[in-house]
Amino acid sequence: MQISPLARRFGPLACLIPASVLLAVPAAGRQGAVATPDFAVGAQYDTTHVYVQPADVDAFVAAFVATFGGASTKQGIAQVTPTPSSTSTQLVQTPAGTVSLFGFRTGTPWPFGAERTGWLVTDLDKATAAARAAGADVIVAPFNDPIGRDVVIRWPGGVNMQLYWHFTPPHYAAYATVPENRIYVSQDGAGAFLSHFVRWAHARVIEDASAAPGAEIGRPGETYRRVRLESKFGKHVLIVTDGHLPFPYGHDMTGYEVGDLDAALGRASAAGAKVLVAPVASDHRRSAMVEFPGGYIAEIHQPLS
Repeated sequence: MQISPLARRFGPLACLIPASVLLAVPAAGRQGAVATPDFAVGAQYDTTHVYVQPADVDAFVAAFVATFGGASTKQGIAQVTPTPSSTSTQLVQTPAGTVSLFGFRTGTPWPFGAERTGWLVTDLDKATAAARAAGADVIVAPFNDPIGRDVVIRWPGGVNMQLYWHFTPPHYAAYATVPENRIYVSQDGAGAFLSHFVRWAHARVIEDASAAPGAEIGRPGETYRRVRLESKFGKHVLIVTDGHLPFPYGHDMTGYEVGDLDAALGRASAAGAKVLVAPVASDHRRSAMVEFPGGYIAEIHQPLS
């Protein structure tokens, strides 16, 4: 039996990633794919960055913890950007996902606020170099914060994320349910994002559905492309659309799994959150869209057997 050039080069991954995506990888990057280390530490060290007004910080924490459980670390005031600024900062840690919460007392320096997540890496300089070699732009060069070092990168398709490293390694308990990074990209940008991000994150393509139900993004009766990925950084879903998205879709960055969706929505509502989209059943789950105090929008879902 003849083995195709793609199969020889990428091994089992070639069976999962469409040929069009694999072929989009530059030749130099393909060679680097074999040698690039996995810089992830674990999904429990990857947080969603949430920016709210100072007056909304306490209300957000109360509603988020009421919905998912867990607790917040003590609030501190610090400069977490490379240029002068001041913000409250705290981790809201729950069994379903963690939020890095910021309430800026000053203006928020650009481009902070546009990064979707903070991911802990084993070596910031090497992870940054590997991301750059894999096609990412370094939009904020590495800088020190009070407890470590950070960098902000942008992947093809316009996906911003922050990488971080701590002087003293943190130790967090594993999640009860791993949250899902919900990444919206254009039809034009999806191939480039996949070919670059998959290589750097050591991600596996779990599913590539070219005709997922549009009801999942507020467009019943239509379809869209949905790509599910998994890596040591956690779960990721790539939502590929033409950009014709009704509110609030596209504003959500993270999906949280719960055992009882109706009970979670009840707790959220009682604590001041708003259910923006009532539960929809699709893809072996029921999911809803919720806005927490301060404007943070999240997807919450319950698996169906």
